[in-house]
Amino acid sequence: MALEQIAADIRKVLETKAFSGSLKFDCGQAGLIVLADGTASTEDRATDCTLALSEENLVKLLKGKLNPMTALATGKLKLSGNPMVAMSLAKLIG
Repeated sequence: MALEQIAADIRKVLETKAFSGSLKFDCGQAGLIVLADGTASTEDRATDCTLALSEENLVKLLKGKLNPMTALATGKLKLSGNPMVAMSLAKLIG
């Protein structure tokens, strides 16, 4: 699944659920997705929090098939910046 499609799916969720702060999913060579200002885009910008993970693991995370705490503990997910912003992500995907 292309990151642009994932961003489009996240935009649909953001129409009905609020997300405060800004968060970046950094998928390395595959690209990135930024959640900020009530939308999701694939344009890079500074964010409160960055989650570095593979595109495959991003899809699993958003579908609820990858536990964020387990992913952090096993190194599948790396967090930098404000962890509270990452915690509020659970409201979107929970």
